[in-house]
Amino acid sequence: MARPTLTGSRIRERRALRGMRQAELARRAGISASYLNLIEHNRRRIGGKLLLDIAAALDVEPSLLSEGAEAALIATLREAAADRTEAGAEADAVEELAGRFPGWAALVAAQHRAIEGLERTLEVLTDRLTHDPHLAASMHEVLSTVTAIHSTASILVETKEIEPEWRDRFHRNINEDSQRLAEGAQRLVSELEAGQRRQDTLGAPQDEVERFLAARGFHLPELEAGGGATPAEVIAEAGEALSSTAAREMAQGILARYAEDAARLAVGPVTEAAAETLDPGWLAARFGVGPGAMMRRLASLPPEAAATLGGPFGLVACDASGTFTFRRPLPGFPLPRFGAACPLWPLFQALSRPMIPLRQRLRLASRAEGWFVTHAVAEPVGVVQAGREPLFEAHMLIVPDRDESEEGLRRVGVTCRICPRAECRGRREPSIMAESAAAG
Repeated sequence: MARPTLTGSRIRERRALRGMRQAELARRAGISASYLNLIEHNRRRIGGKLLLDIAAALDVEPSLLSEGAEAALIATLREAAADRTEAGAEADAVEELAGRFPGWAALVAAQHRAIEGLERTLEVLTDRLTHDPHLAASMHEVLSTVTAIHSTASILVETKEIEPEWRDRFHRNINEDSQRLAEGAQRLVSELEAGQRRQDTLGAPQDEVERFLAARGFHLPELEAGGGATPAEVIAEAGEALSSTAAREMAQGILARYAEDAARLAVGPVTEAAAETLDPGWLAARFGVGPGAMMRRLASLPPEAAATLGGPFGLVACDASGTFTFRRPLPGFPLPRFGAACPLWPLFQALSRPMIPLRQRLRLASRAEGWFVTHAVAEPVGVVQAGREPLFEAHMLIVPDRDESEEGLRRVGVTCRICPRAECRGRREPSIMAESAAAG
């Protein structure tokens, strides 16, 4: 059971553990020190954005402040049990475990988080190894050099009598190849470390833009009706968050489209209508816009509005080649950074059926929980002209599904390389997850 302390007391405890002064926390949260003092002594109620800001400043989950560590621990244990249903964990005994054996419960929760982190790292590295040409070249050079050294060493070992001149040549080759191997390995490590620091393996402008939007929760109040700012002004104020020229040019297009959507689809009316149904096609017809625009709007609602509708919502868009042009990941439904997503996603099926809205319930094969309803549509980009082949862009809205039935459910993956499904008609390459399970 959670301790009977209040949110303010928990904030004070966390601040003290971090060795942070009250004035510093107040500055980071954007409030006065006197107001924070009232909060910490439980004289002011706290919630919403302020709680999120304080949690971010303390680098903790908001639930640790609002509910206490035990509640967060129990939630993590339930998540671990749901992810590994085959283990047969007694879900109804989670609270008893956390109460009677908090140390063991914390250990299980920590291992669950560690496994999640390793899985995310595996997904990122898999994408990098598959699509990063610099990393692939370095890896190829290292493997080629190792093969050359092995071949030369094998000759020296297996050949009983070698003329001194040839022996010296083989020794020289091994020495030179060893130097190349050391240099190649150093370049490989440097590229991996650089990618880890930047979280941007190729300095892709799309990654810069998406990090900028993610930091804003994909909602930009200054571009909403009455916000008073232009896309150019928002980009100018972004500073180092959009450092490259290419990222700023890409952001200009995305923010201009955002402003256009916001002008036609105000948050209030859209939220009110979506409370009746989350069908983007029906909502698009009601507001006189295309389904793609409505999907973008639902994915950019402010957190409080999305929460009333069961959100937030994920969104992914691609061009006619299947290359991702926009990504807003949803918890439990990761999106590959470089494309190469599961070909069974409705996003790609929509490209072969332009202008026809598709609805499909999905569940990821690599996860024990998480049901989603997806809506997808492919629409022409720009004005359709006679005698000119249109270009199509597809959108897929990802909505958490409260219905956990198997009816109409399709199991899909994230990307083939980490999908554990043994039999799949859309598989492009073997899964390293399946290989690991077979080896075990």
